[in-house]
Amino acid sequence: MKNIIKSICFLFLSVIFLGQGVFAEETKKLLSTDWSFKGYFGKFDRASLQRGYQVYTEVCSSCHSMSYLSYRNLAEKGGPEFSEEQAKAIAANFEVKDGPNDDGEMFTRPAKLSDKFVKPYQNDKEAMASNGGAYPPDMSVLVKARSGGADYIYSLLLGYEDPPNEINLDDGVYYNAYIYGNNIKMPKPLLDGQVEYNDGTEATEQQMAKDVVTFLAWAAEPHLEARHKIGFKAIIYLIIISILAYLSMKRLWSRIEPDV
Repeated sequence: MKNIIKSICFLFLSVIFLGQGVFAEETKKLLSTDWSFKGYFGKFDRASLQRGYQVYTEVCSSCHSMSYLSYRNLAEKGGPEFSEEQAKAIAANFEVKDGPNDDGEMFTRPAKLSDKFVKPYQNDKEAMASNGGAYPPDMSVLVKARSGGADYIYSLLLGYEDPPNEINLDDGVYYNAYIYGNNIKMPKPLLDGQVEYNDGTEATEQQMAKDVVTFLAWAAEPHLEARHKIGFKAIIYLIIISILAYLSMKRLWSRIEPDV
């Protein structure tokens, strides 16, 4: 009986480990690049953040919202750090519904720094109807919400390929090497030269993907640099305290005669 139980356990574990090995082989390794914000002392590249906002505005914002961001965030320290005048000019390009006025009617006005990013659709139903039934997710915290983070979003943007011969896709469905199931309803969003960068940087597909993912990483974690600074100061503080405690201990025990 014991031998039977051992055999069953061995078979069960073998199936588990074999399944994990097959899954690991089938999972394609994510693309990556030299993210400036990675690591204990990582910082956001200001120029990349500003370019990333441009890519989001000109490419992504027609479908994807960023409802947790306000236009004032674009001028805050630790982010793209546009000047206040630039942020006001950016906000003024968009119109928001406000009111009611003195006549009890709603009206539209240019957006202000205190306003949230304008959404592309009035509601979820309109968003799904405009995208073949697929809901374009809000991008505010997308990098933190997806396993693989920045690398996953970067890989997905660059992962559009022709499907293998044995795979037939429905109309309006595209093949992506990095999304689960390899099927996605979003058309390929980035093409070389699609955006004309204000700073003259060449807008290759890889560059645009890197810049917009950097912007999304900041949106998901806007206080990353401040957190890194606090962590560094805390480590220095603990080191100093540890040294002082050690020296105090040595001085205290130096007064005690050792037993002969």
